[in-house]
Amino acid sequence: MGAMESLRWMEARLPEILKDLEAFVRRESPSGDLEGLEAAARFLEEAFGPLEGRLSRKDTPAGPVLLLKREGEGAPVLLLCHYDTVHPKGSFPEPFRLEREKAIGPGVYDMKGGIIALLYALRYAEATGRRLPALEVLFTPDEEVGSPESRPLIEAAAKKARAVLVLEPPTPEGHLKVARKGVGLYRLRAIGKAAHQGVEPEKGVNAILELAHQVLKVAALEDREKGTTLGPNRIRGGTATNVVAEEAEVEIDLRAWTLEEVQRVEEGLKALKPVLPGARLVLSGGLNRPPMEPTEASLALFAKARAIGEALGLRLEPGRVGGGSDGNFTAALGVPTLDGLGLFGGDAHQKTEYVVVPEIPRRTALLAELLAAL
Repeated sequence: MGAMESLRWMEARLPEILKDLEAFVRRESPSGDLEGLEAAARFLEEAFGPLEGRLSRKDTPAGPVLLLKREGEGAPVLLLCHYDTVHPKGSFPEPFRLEREKAIGPGVYDMKGGIIALLYALRYAEATGRRLPALEVLFTPDEEVGSPESRPLIEAAAKKARAVLVLEPPTPEGHLKVARKGVGLYRLRAIGKAAHQGVEPEKGVNAILELAHQVLKVAALEDREKGTTLGPNRIRGGTATNVVAEEAEVEIDLRAWTLEEVQRVEEGLKALKPVLPGARLVLSGGLNRPPMEPTEASLALFAKARAIGEALGLRLEPGRVGGGSDGNFTAALGVPTLDGLGLFGGDAHQKTEYVVVPEIPRRTALLAELLAAL
């Protein structure tokens, strides 16, 4: 039994796969929409519940977290699957539609398609009697908002795992992901002093003017050659046009490939000093997701997947992307992590998000074979 057999099995079931994918995508589940997340969780319970193993549930303020445990040989392989999406309900003209070779819908690519691929990879193993390693599968409801409830559960499971597979989609070119940038979210507040702009402006300290000086200093901390970017992308301040602005703040998005770069930028942010006499600065926030840096062990995991891909006609390369995932958390713990094992498509976080239908069997077979190889 090999890669081509699993591919043929998936190709024969493509209509079933599409039917399940449609049912899942139509249960729209934006982060924070507890009703939608509950409906999506019920789909997962109906789909994965009959499989081998034990499916349990933990209700959190962010929505249900499901855990599927499957017995097998050795320390478990952890699979990470989030079922929340970025799209508010009704964002798409139709929650699911087929256009030529594309299946389009909210979360179809990021990452409900990857979850359906896993469903059929497990069904294939059971139908053919293939032996798999011990598995733990986490289905989480809050990845798109930073995984505040799921992170402790993910990290606890990762500490017991020998490898982590993340069912996020591959890169736009179709490659797997061995590196992701870390993500830092910071807020810099400038505090001045209010005064009447017309009567006695000299008694005021303008926080907006102070912040304008600081934003340029923040931008100077970038190092584009190393891939480190800082986005002062949201700003607010002041109360009225005739009042010297007493407060202003900017929200800053940091992306960096290495923890060393994150630490350099954080030191720079903490070292900022006020320019205007009487002004004060307050910095808050921190690293939301640590960088996912490649290791010898994670690259060995990728090499297994690449060899399977070659047998399926896929030319896979080790991809690097700027966005974060739950794989950032597990990689930072030193657990070999391979990301991008979902379905091939594009337009993540856009209202044209899609997967390429003819490629669904190949990507699902890749996942099925990788599980067996582990």
